[in-house]
Amino acid sequence: MDGLVLSIWILRLLFLALLYAFLWAVVRVLLRDLRAAAREPGAELGRLVVVASPAGEPPAGAAFSLDAVTTLGRDVNSTIVVEDEFVSGTHAVLTYRGRAWYVEDLGSTNGTFVNGGPVDGVAPVAFGDELQLGNVRLRLERARS
Repeated sequence: MDGLVLSIWILRLLFLALLYAFLWAVVRVLLRDLRAAAREPGAELGRLVVVASPAGEPPAGAAFSLDAVTTLGRDVNSTIVVEDEFVSGTHAVLTYRGRAWYVEDLGSTNGTFVNGGPVDGVAPVAFGDELQLGNVRLRLERARS
């Protein structure tokens, strides 16, 4: 082998080593951030209070803490399970983006309503607004301090 071919191989190996070192550093930083986020106590972003529930599940007056993404529906895998015959398995999702809440109907049969108006796509929700899924009404409230 002549010197040019040897130096090209050395450069290739150095580049490959630098690439792996960079990827290792990125993974290390991501894992550190994930571990730090898991250690921090979750700050409550808001809560949903059941205003009316004719079927009784969830009972009127019950309050649920909200995560940044909260699913609502009859399915047991939903964050908040709403037992009502007019609620779909995965009915709606409530998300916290930036500093505001938004609700999105997930293609439910009977629709999702905010303050009596139907939700088409994604709709903003303010504290004090009422969501209606089937016969169940829920009010969005600020987190307890």
